[in-house]
Amino acid sequence: MLTLLRIRNFALIEQLELEFSAGLNVLTGETGAGKSIILDALDAALGGAVSGKLVRTGSQKAAIEAVFQLTQPVRDWLAEQEIEELEEGLVCTREISDRTSRSRLNGVLVNKQQLQSLRRRLVEITAQGQTVQLQDAAIQRRWLDGFGGPRLLSSRRTVAKAYRQWTEARDALVLLQAQQQQRLQQLDIFEFQHRELTEAELESPDELEQLLQERDRLSHSVELKEQSFNAYELLYQNDNGSSVLDLLGKAEHVIEQMCRYDPQLQALLEMVSSASIQVSEASRELNAYAETVDADPDRLEMVGTRIAQLKQICRKYGPTLADAIAHAEAIAAQLEGLQEGDSEEKLAEMEAQRRQQLQEACDRLTGLRQKAGEKLCKQLLAELKPLAMSAVQFAVELEPIEPTAEGRDRVIYAISPNPGEPMQPLAATASGGEMSRVLLALKAVFNQVDPVSVLVFDEIDAGVSGTVAQAIAAKLYDIGQSHQVLCVTHQPLIAAMADCHVRVSKFVRQKRTYVRAQVLSESERRDELAQLAGGRSAREALDFAESLLARAAELRESA
Repeated sequence: MLTLLRIRNFALIEQLELEFSAGLNVLTGETGAGKSIILDALDAALGGAVSGKLVRTGSQKAAIEAVFQLTQPVRDWLAEQEIEELEEGLVCTREISDRTSRSRLNGVLVNKQQLQSLRRRLVEITAQGQTVQLQDAAIQRRWLDGFGGPRLLSSRRTVAKAYRQWTEARDALVLLQAQQQQRLQQLDIFEFQHRELTEAELESPDELEQLLQERDRLSHSVELKEQSFNAYELLYQNDNGSSVLDLLGKAEHVIEQMCRYDPQLQALLEMVSSASIQVSEASRELNAYAETVDADPDRLEMVGTRIAQLKQICRKYGPTLADAIAHAEAIAAQLEGLQEGDSEEKLAEMEAQRRQQLQEACDRLTGLRQKAGEKLCKQLLAELKPLAMSAVQFAVELEPIEPTAEGRDRVIYAISPNPGEPMQPLAATASGGEMSRVLLALKAVFNQVDPVSVLVFDEIDAGVSGTVAQAIAAKLYDIGQSHQVLCVTHQPLIAAMADCHVRVSKFVRQKRTYVRAQVLSESERRDELAQLAGGRSAREALDFAESLLARAAELRESA
């Protein structure tokens, strides 16, 4: 419910503050007094299109503040947006300048999309083409489903469950198919790697190091043989008798002589004797080594090829040969798992089954919607008849779409206001007054299924007779029992039914035009109704106004 509207420097309004009540709130006043400006301000506070030209002349910016009581749908929305509730309720603020426009909800900056989302839960304005709900197929479908009753709503929940189960099966199948493709690709890669590593015959992580050493030995076989001979001569035997073994022999003989005079030298003699034995042994091994060292070009080439192969393996799977061997073992294990594979046949069968279940659930829901649509047409036409729209044709059309959690129907309310005119979507054909009356009739039909708590009507009494105005007044009052209704009217029959009556007027002071709005007392209402009926000074008008108020009181008591 809208509890308070503050407007500052907006169009002709310098400063205005209006409090509204529950039920039916009417705004009356002369043509051009500023009633539409108040509705425009409310629309602007809820994200409607505005221009810097709406800032009052001489002011830098305009400000509008609309305060609403919180409903559960609005509370849920605020929680989703992480906007805190305020003690006074929901405060919608709009600041407008010639360059910028900023909107806030409870002090938090919000964008246009957020305001549009909130507005659908809060207010429906039918003024100057501002109707939103009649243009929203999702809202029209929701209204129809609520009108259809528990059986239809249960069917819709069944569809939502079937849709969720089908999408789960479909997503699982798509995922498996993608995984199958990835599995086959990975399988090709692993098979190539496994084949390459198997053909490399990797066994020892030290093989590369050993081959590098062998290549060095084979590459220098001539030098090794020659140097082995030289070392052998130096250690064991040469032509001038100066080998290490000869010299050690001479030293050993000298020390033996010395031991005759000093037995303490015996240990030193043993050391020299041991050295002679070691040199002799080393000489024999050098001689034997020299016999084994031969140039082998074939072996050298074979070793070089193997080294190149192992280095390539290390670059791809290493960096070390030990890493490559570990990778080969891991590849073998992964290949075993990939080659087993998973069949998609079972998932495909489940997806098809759940798709069929969804289709059947959607068919049942469509059937129930068709029946609800037929019933809705009859009730709506009955509601429109006393509103001077007896010639109107109305239909609920179901246009097939791809299945969703809401079914496979796009719901379209179509209307032909005048005989001979083709049926067209409601929002595209109805004029301002017709739109208001159609929405009024729809609200009367959908009274218990529409969560929007505030309804705003403009031009609803355009071109109607007193009898029709009385019918409109009764419907507005009835809807006001479950919704807050704001209605701009020139009809005293409608204004008399108000729970809250606001008079809007315009005056000039110091060559500036101002708009003011005043909530009327009971006596002031009588004067306002008399003026609407025919003039303040006419006794008949005052009597008529009193009769309207008395009649309105009777209607409220009987409602």
